[in-house]
Amino acid sequence: MTLQARFAEISRNPLLSPKQKSGLLALEAEAAVPYVAVSDAVKQAMAQGAICDMFEGHAPFKPRYVLPDYAKFLQNGSEYLELAPAQDLDEALNALTIIYHHVPSVTNIPVYLGQLDDVLLPYCQGLDEETIYRKLKLFWIMLDRTLPDAFMHVNIGPTDNIVCRTILRVDAELKQIAPNLTFMYDPSVTPDELLQIAASNICECSKPHIANYPIHANTFDQQGFGIVSCYNSLPLAGGANTLVRMNLKEVALQASSIGDFFSNVLPHYCQLTFELINARASFLHQESNFFNSFLVKEGLIEESRFAPMFGIYGMAEAVNILQGTPDFNEDSLDKPSNHYGHNIAANELGHQISKALDAIVKATPVKYGYNDRALLHSQGGMNTDRDVTPGVRIPYGTEPNPITHIQALAEHHQYYTSGISDILTIDETVKANPQAMMQLCKGALSLGFREFSANVASNDLVRVTGYMVKLSDIARYKEQGSRTNTTSLGADAAQNTKILERQPRVVAHELTPAHSK
Repeated sequence: MTLQARFAEISRNPLLSPKQKSGLLALEAEAAVPYVAVSDAVKQAMAQGAICDMFEGHAPFKPRYVLPDYAKFLQNGSEYLELAPAQDLDEALNALTIIYHHVPSVTNIPVYLGQLDDVLLPYCQGLDEETIYRKLKLFWIMLDRTLPDAFMHVNIGPTDNIVCRTILRVDAELKQIAPNLTFMYDPSVTPDELLQIAASNICECSKPHIANYPIHANTFDQQGFGIVSCYNSLPLAGGANTLVRMNLKEVALQASSIGDFFSNVLPHYCQLTFELINARASFLHQESNFFNSFLVKEGLIEESRFAPMFGIYGMAEAVNILQGTPDFNEDSLDKPSNHYGHNIAANELGHQISKALDAIVKATPVKYGYNDRALLHSQGGMNTDRDVTPGVRIPYGTEPNPITHIQALAEHHQYYTSGISDILTIDETVKANPQAMMQLCKGALSLGFREFSANVASNDLVRVTGYMVKLSDIARYKEQGSRTNTTSLGADAAQNTKILERQPRVVAHELTPAHSK
């Protein structure tokens, strides 16, 4: 199809709003400019499907993810936006509403809305609980209606405060796909009562993610971090300049043995991945002029705090291929199996691959990185992926019981500093016992999970790769379209990646912090 024919197809699409059409036309334009210079070996690896640039554009003119210091913005105001420092909650919410429309990302919508309880608490002095509730509820509705993208992300916690509790209350009531939400949990700071509220929210609306705050905080410096988009952890006042991912399944297919994989094939494709990372980041930093923006000039972001994300996916398929067991019989789901997620030796091979990747990424300098390094990332898949599992997850439809599931994957989490996630699908009976969800979460975090995410089988609002979508929206999409930008991605993922085949599991009482150590 010619470029003009593609433009015409988009402009006539009856399921897209004018704004959605404008966004897709812009993506086509980005894909029409000359690609950044890379070697023939990189081009071949991309054509083969071993390396993917995540469709960020042929010559990136904006970072993939941007994490401004919103607290600094509210304190100082903005000369560029002609805003004075915020004096009260109304002015703070108004200023945030304005700046969000000037924060770019790969989706053209801000993926980070801030650590909102820390950001907003100074402006809540003298306000009663119901006033704060009314204002934040209107703000939450505004976000979903004006920035309808489920990659938009708010952080709260780990402290117990009125803004944190109010956001949890509002999110459970509205059950919106946006914004996505992460609750930071720190066992030395967060009371069990507050963690239980967050766990009960998961039972109601599959949100929030619950992040292991001490692990994340120890990964980054004192300036801090944020969790954005799906579940990606990055430096505050910085972000990710690019994300390049490696398909471990395709890499494993090139290896003659496990030894060949570790000694030759994996290092070779890592080298090609770094070449692509450096080429894309160099264009952004040297030629795009992005770092001349007001966000930099007013100190809301710093160029040195951006890093490339070195993503991987297809771990399950790679392990099964390398050990000669590529096919899984779903009829044997609860029977002994040699496959990834179900077998100690298979799981340990996966852990060895993650450890090897971690060593390579930490030993390899990049031109524009966080302390001159990329950040390893367990990438959550894309709506176009077929027959390959996101990140280090267990293939959908083959999930074991929650305890086995968590124990199989916990060892991976120490390596993926810019984010790793699994999505446990829990039977709806957990709604009658939300304490079980909290205990499952505590058990996972005590084993080293960087973050805990779960869907509840009967909920309309579910996680896809990490972003949210309503199953009712997917069902209507082909006839009616959707006002939310991510419904189309969820509809494609449901068809291509088997997200609807996840196995709902009953939470067993054995997984408590005492039993998990």
